[in-house]
Amino acid sequence: MIDRPRYDPRKAAEAAFKSATTKPAPGPVSAPSVPGAKEMVSLRIDKDVLEHFQADGAGWQDRINAALRAAAGK
Repeated sequence: MIDRPRYDPRKAAEAAFKSATTKPAPGPVSAPSVPGAKEMVSLRIDKDVLEHFQADGAGWQDRINAALRAAAGK
């Protein structure tokens, strides 16, 4: 008679649960951000405020950025 290992349903269920609940390995670390890089965003502002900053021509986005930076205390 051949001695075969017995099938243990509890051990099989525990193994299946462990494999299903184990956290995956962490992915690659994101590259560090570039200092001074700007991020594109969508921003809703009142039309008269936009016209104020655009009235002086090119560079209005930089002027808005400077005003927001000053308001943030930076």
